[in-house]
Amino acid sequence: MPSVFTAHALLLDMDGTLVNSDAVVERCWSRWAGRHGLDPAVVLPTVHGRQGHLTMAEFLPERSMAEHHAENALVQAEETADLDGVVPVLGAPVFLASLAGRPHALVTSAGEALARARMGAAGLPLPPVLVTAERVSASKPDPEGFLKGAAELGFAPEECLVFEDAQVGIAAARAAGMRVVGVGPRAAVHAPTAHVASLEDVRVETTADGRLRVTAG
Repeated sequence: MPSVFTAHALLLDMDGTLVNSDAVVERCWSRWAGRHGLDPAVVLPTVHGRQGHLTMAEFLPERSMAEHHAENALVQAEETADLDGVVPVLGAPVFLASLAGRPHALVTSAGEALARARMGAAGLPLPPVLVTAERVSASKPDPEGFLKGAAELGFAPEECLVFEDAQVGIAAARAAGMRVVGVGPRAAVHAPTAHVASLEDVRVETTADGRLRVTAG
């Protein structure tokens, strides 16, 4: 049975939700793990949806946060230069086309340069509002990014609907007081408000009073 939501605006994660960048993430973070004598199979499940310095802090707790931020900048530059295999998530082009002229924002743990590179490589249009790593003081699962996206679009948190694939992103949306549609297999086990296998299963319409009617499923 499809879930139907009414919202004033949509807040969209990028990696795993709009863009499939798994190949790049696995290459870059496997190399990072190898440089530090860590098992990539242990590191990779932790990197999705959050800023890289938090992953580094988890596995290298003896280092300072300044060292983590500095190395994360290098890894992000590596990821930005490596776009091989970056493709849109199934249904993302049609989904984003349906949002043209409607309030929506990109809320991602990636930096702006990386976000622009990946959206461009996937052939996807950038939303009118971008909330990237540089624009928040705390990464997902902190709700700051989603709250900032809602505020910039001019709506209260409860008037927004989030699309996410990762555990930390779903947690951030819930912490912000927002409903969340989980996208893809990673999201299914983290109790989103609703879940879809892909964005092909989402339809967006405008109601008579100007709000968005979103059918998921």
